[in-house]
Amino acid sequence: MNSPELQKVPARKGKATYLKAGQAIKIINTYGSQVVDTWCFNASDMEEFMSMEHHRVITQSMFPVEGDFLYTNNRRAILLLEKDTSPGRHDTLMAACDTYRYNMLGSTGYHDNCTDNLHSALSTLNLVSNKCPSPLNLWMNIPFKENGKINFDLSLASPGDYIILRAQIDCIVVMSTCPQDMVPINGKECKIKAVHFELLNSPF
Repeated sequence: MNSPELQKVPARKGKATYLKAGQAIKIINTYGSQVVDTWCFNASDMEEFMSMEHHRVITQSMFPVEGDFLYTNNRRAILLLEKDTSPGRHDTLMAACDTYRYNMLGSTGYHDNCTDNLHSALSTLNLVSNKCPSPLNLWMNIPFKENGKINFDLSLASPGDYIILRAQIDCIVVMSTCPQDMVPINGKECKIKAVHFELLNSPF
């Protein structure tokens, strides 16, 4: 059996990889505090994808935790959150950042963004999605209050924290090291950092 090979998602960029059913991906917050927008698509039908809206309805929870399945827009499990060494604060509310978001924040030129990273990463596998589904924002800390207001707080992830997601069907996982440097979700210094991942064999 081959040992897992550590791969890098560069700062501000995206990466896509295939997972076979039963295989898992370990995503490592190598340097801490880095938010990773994460998507998952059915490998045989790009119109079926991990959906945060459907996930919240089925699990009746805002935050996925160890042992939770993550569900698609067809309401079937696509990933299992098998292991999480972080405090477990992951966001399911926020849309992926895009050029419009950064324009609203005052950016006057092009700004790297997770929406473009998604499409660029898929293109390396010769894949296209006509949508940018709302991602699972790993390690993004968005607390909310009883009055419905939300905050953009610092990520709680420490260096080396990781999460393991196990495929329930053949799928494509896409990760983007969120390039948000105008709101301090990636740490008070707003410094964007690379993360790493490795593919794990089926336990069976």
